Amino acid sequence: MANAAKTAIVTGASRGIGAGLVEAFLKRGYSVVANSRNIATANPFATSPNLALVDGDIGDRSTAAQIVDAAVSKFGRIDVLINNAGVFIPKAFTEYTAEDFDTLVSTTLAGFLYVSQLAVKQMSKQKSGSIINISTTLVDHPIAGVGAAVQIMLKGALNAVTRALAIEYAKEGIRVNTIAPGVINTPMHKPETHDFLKGLSPAGRIGEVKEIVDAALFLTDATFTSGEILHVDGGAHAGKW
Repeated sequence: MANAAKTAIVTGASRGIGAGLVEAFLKRGYSVVANSRNIATANPFATSPNLALVDGDIGDRSTAAQIVDAAVSKFGRIDVLINNAGVFIPKAFTEYTAEDFDTLVSTTLAGFLYVSQLAVKQMSKQKSGSIINISTTLVDHPIAGVGAAVQIMLKGALNAVTRALAIEYAKEGIRVNTIAPGVINTPMHKPETHDFLKGLSPAGRIGEVKEIVDAALFLTDATFTSGEILHVDGGAHAGKW
């Protein structure tokens, strides 16, 4: 049943940045639709009438349809979509396999495309909405010794489409921005790698989930900001250190 609260969709929501985003929007009084492959089983959240969980591969159009349908049918609208789902496959360029490529395309590009198309249709009816993509600072600042060229190629596409959609839908009241994180302290990175990873930022540390959440909340509130690539990386994108 629809209510007056704003609604956010978060993909890749079962842990790390995604889980942090779900908790933050719930605390703000939003209704939230949270998605990951097995989020109903893994469910790390307290039961709430303002929370809907949708299992499924975000690279599958039917999953995207279920997510958007849950938002509209249960909560009446979509105010924020955060395309957070992602996988990280670091390799030398010549070592990427067809399977690696398919996995990255499915999650990074199809996972953005299908749910964003459906969300934009709803936001257009409302004449308002905010889409936030999660990219990587490596798009603008590759690092020697960190082989991730195919990953960077696909995340770079998110940066490009952010600017294109910001222009295309500006008059519809829809804003599109991207957060480009550096290394963030999530389960994706094993603790034994942290000392090495600290050296990938001039700040000499890795970031925390809260710092990405804060950036997302800023972009949600920044009603005259669109087409922005917001780096949250301790300054890594700014140059050599």
